[in-house]
Amino acid sequence: MPRPEILDDLHIVLKLSNGYNVGIDVEKISSVEVLGRARPPERPSPPKVPPREGLPSVPIVVTGGTIASRVDYSTGAVKPTETPEELIDLIPEIAELANVSYVPLMAKLSEDIRPEEWGRIAKRVAEEFNSGASGVVVAHGTDTMHYTASALAFMLEGLPGPVVLVGSQRSIDRPSTDAVLNVTAAVRVAAEGPMAESVIVMHGSTSDDFAWVIRGVRARKMHTSRRDAFMSVNEVPLARVTEKGIEILNPRFRRRPSEPTEVVARVEIEPRVALVHAWPGIDRGLLEAVVSSGYRGIVLAGTGLGHVPNRIVDEIGAIVESGIPVVVTSQCLFGRVDLKVYATGRRMLQAGVIPAADTLPEVATVKLMVALGRGLEGEELRRFMTTSQVGELTETISPSAYPPCFSGGA
Repeated sequence: MPRPEILDDLHIVLKLSNGYNVGIDVEKISSVEVLGRARPPERPSPPKVPPREGLPSVPIVVTGGTIASRVDYSTGAVKPTETPEELIDLIPEIAELANVSYVPLMAKLSEDIRPEEWGRIAKRVAEEFNSGASGVVVAHGTDTMHYTASALAFMLEGLPGPVVLVGSQRSIDRPSTDAVLNVTAAVRVAAEGPMAESVIVMHGSTSDDFAWVIRGVRARKMHTSRRDAFMSVNEVPLARVTEKGIEILNPRFRRRPSEPTEVVARVEIEPRVALVHAWPGIDRGLLEAVVSSGYRGIVLAGTGLGHVPNRIVDEIGAIVESGIPVVVTSQCLFGRVDLKVYATGRRMLQAGVIPAADTLPEVATVKLMVALGRGLEGEELRRFMTTSQVGELTETISPSAYPPCFSGGA
């Protein structure tokens, strides 16, 4: 078999009958006998699936990532799925929930999706809703899914149903895949869910028993590889999805309107916003470098209640004075920023920073990009950043929003 590009030429790769690959050191091979040449298995095209009367329309807008791929076991390469029939062939359950269409928009790893491309996704989602979709699923890589979910939340106005971002940690044709449950749950939420917001639907446990519905601006990937990698931060998940249906857990969401609405995509964005984490060694030189690089805004992920070292507060004040907004969030993720407790925080407030309460650092970054893209400045920008637009900021946090595993529970 062809070797992976990142490996050396000191071994050969064999395909085992169980589908796995094995590498053998060439120095340990005494002889090689060629028995024949393998041919890729012929995979017949799945039959066309006609629309079923009475089922809602759910387009799946594909941006790339593991969720939209399958492994070609003859070569070991990962290839994208290309048609709704191919997806239904892999996950036949979704054909019972909705008339699914396949909308290939891009084929990118999520870490390569730039802020400017969020607008492209938003425009396509708006087109699908304005063409009669009940809900729209966006297939996306998991690494930056929460950024895109936040961007769609801020950009899309007048949603008549849910925008459901879904991904997978393992490709769809692996025995341990999480894609089947995730996609089935996502299509169910798009077809039947009562919410009209941007949400993420992903595994709720390491088993295939349920998926969470998490508000897009409250979601975060909290594990590198687990199937239940996504958590709702500072808020109970909106719902739980099982094979039996959708169980609402948190009714505080925007509901589907009773009358038809036109979806508008406001895609203006200023991508030059830096997310900077405070740490014990940070100094003013880093902030100076950010400003000299042309960034138009800064989001600081402070320690604890939102603090930075006292020695850089004067530099922050100079940056704010120059017209570059500085928004403060917390690295803790859970809890909220409070700069009135300690002296350093009060100095930061005097320097002109904008405290973002319980907004997540990544969400605040997207929100500031949107605010600057819309031309907001001064008090208007401060008001936008300190007021909840789509549920990203709350006045109070329920104790039940803190995961039991963090607080000593089961």
